[in-house]
Amino acid sequence: MFRSGHTDSFARDRLPPADQWPDLLVGSEPFRYPERLNCVSRLLDDWLDRGWGERPCLISPEGAWTYAETAERVNRIANVLVRDLGIEPGNRVLLRSANTRMMVASYLAVMKAGAIAVATMPLLRAKELAPVVEKAEIGLALCDARLLDELDDARGLAPRLHAIASFGNEDAELERLMRRASPEFAAHDTAQDDVCLFGFTSGTTGGPKATMHFHRDVLAIADGYGRQVLQPAPDDRFVCSAPLAFTFGLGGLVVFPLAVGASAVLLEKAGPADLLDAIARFKATILFTAPTAYRGMIDRLAGADIGSLRRCVSAGEHLPAAVFEAWRDATGLPLMNGIGATELLHIFVGAAPDDIRSGATGRPVPGYEARVVGPDGEDVPAGSPGLLAVRGPTGCRYLDDPRQTDYVRDGWNYTGDVFIRDEDGYFWYMARADDLIVSAGYNISGLEVEQALLSHPDVVECAVVGSPDAERGMVVTAVVVARPDTAADEMLVATLQAHVKAMIAPYKYPRRILFRESLPKTPSGKVQRSVLKAECAGSADPGS
Repeated sequence: MFRSGHTDSFARDRLPPADQWPDLLVGSEPFRYPERLNCVSRLLDDWLDRGWGERPCLISPEGAWTYAETAERVNRIANVLVRDLGIEPGNRVLLRSANTRMMVASYLAVMKAGAIAVATMPLLRAKELAPVVEKAEIGLALCDARLLDELDDARGLAPRLHAIASFGNEDAELERLMRRASPEFAAHDTAQDDVCLFGFTSGTTGGPKATMHFHRDVLAIADGYGRQVLQPAPDDRFVCSAPLAFTFGLGGLVVFPLAVGASAVLLEKAGPADLLDAIARFKATILFTAPTAYRGMIDRLAGADIGSLRRCVSAGEHLPAAVFEAWRDATGLPLMNGIGATELLHIFVGAAPDDIRSGATGRPVPGYEARVVGPDGEDVPAGSPGLLAVRGPTGCRYLDDPRQTDYVRDGWNYTGDVFIRDEDGYFWYMARADDLIVSAGYNISGLEVEQALLSHPDVVECAVVGSPDAERGMVVTAVVVARPDTAADEMLVATLQAHVKAMIAPYKYPRRILFRESLPKTPSGKVQRSVLKAECAGSADPGS
C-alpha cells in the first residue's frame, strides 16, 4: 500500500486481510497509475487544462452545465465540505438523490475532497438507510431537499448521522453555502489505493454488504471496459436508466463519459418511454439500460426518433436472445451484452460492437481473466456448466465483512453465476447459482425456460423460478405477463407448455404457469426473483 492521504483511517483499517484479497492485475498498461492519484482530476480538471471548459458535461431537462460550470460547482461543494461542514479526508458522506446534476457534482466533490462517497437509492426508507449509516459510520449526508423526510427519520435509528445538508433549490443549505464558497479547490493528495467510494449491495443473509473501491479502480473501469470495449468519443452523449447509487449507473453516467470529455444526460424518471423521449430530445448516442427496458421500448419504437444512437449496452440482468434479436431487427443496432458486479465495480465480461454473438454474454474485458470452474475450483471442459471466477484490475474488498471469503477464493472473485464457456472463449450465462431448479433429480436453468417462453408471441415478460413440490422436490414455475389482448386462461397455459416442450427438452417445461399484470422489479429494472420465489412458495398464485 502507498502512503494514505486519509487522516481518518476508518476504511483502510477495515479492509479485508491481504490474504483474502483477490489477485489484482494492475501495474501494466493501461492500468498503471501514479502513486498519488485523485480520480476527479482526470474526470474533470484535465479537460479544463486542455481548454475544453465550454464543452457540454451534464445535461438535464432543466438545462446543461459545461465542464467549466460543473468544475466550479464541484469545487464550491468541496470547499463547503471541508471549510463549513468539517469533513476530513477519509470521512464518509452519504448521498441521497435521483439522477440530477447536483447529485453528480456532489459525488465528484466528495471524492475530490479526499472523502468517501456513499450513494444511496432515492427510494430507500429510513429503516433501510439506517444500517448503511451505521455500517459506514457516516456523520454527514448531502440530500435532495425533496427526499429529506426519510433521512430525517433515519437519524432516529442511526444517531451518528449528525448533519444533513440539503440541495435542489436556492434556499437549500448546501446551495446557500456554495454561493459564498470559493470556485477554486485543488484535488486532495490521495493515494491511488485510497478508498473513494463504498458501493452497497444487498446480502441474502447478514444485512447489506459494502464494497470498497479505490481511486485507481474508478479509472480502471474507464480504461478497461470504457476505452477498450465501449470505445466512446468526446462527442458522445450518454443516457442511462440506472440510478447513480448503482455502479452500473455510475459508470454509464459519470465515469465513462467524463473519462473521454463526453457528456451525460441525467433523467430523474427513466422508464422505457422516458428513455425514448430523451434520446430524441437530447440526441443521445450511447444507451445503458437493462434487458427489460429494451423489451419495453421495442413496442414503443413506432414514430420514435432514435437515429442518434450508435451504442446500446445491456447489463444488470441476463439478456435473452429473443430480446437481442427483436431489438436488432427493429433498430439495426446490436445490443452490447455484459455482466458486471458491484464487487468489481463494473462490467468484466462483455461484447465489443464487432464481437457480438446473439445469446452470449461475451468474452473477458481486456485486463480481466475469467474461468468456468467446478466445486473443486478446477476448470471444467468447454461446454460444461460451472461457476464463473474472475480476476482483473478491480476486485471484491468488503467493508469488515466475514462474507469476503465466500466471494474471493484463491485470488479469484466468485460472482455466484453459472456459465458455460465455449470452444471460442465466449461465455454463455445459465443462471444464478442459487436459481438452478432441481426437479426430480434434473438440474434445470430457469433462464432456458424463460427464453423459450419469450419466443411465443403472447408473452410480454416472464420469470421462471422453482417452487416447492411434495413429489418432485421443486417444480418449474413460470410467472407470465401476457399480451393485453390475450386471454390468460387454462388454454393459454396449455399452449405455452406445449410451446416450451417443442423448443427444449420436455422435462424442462413449466408445470405451473401463473399470470400477473407485471413483474416485481428493482429500481434498476431487475426482476425480483426472490419476491416471486417467496410468493410462489406461499401462495398458489403470486398475483393474488
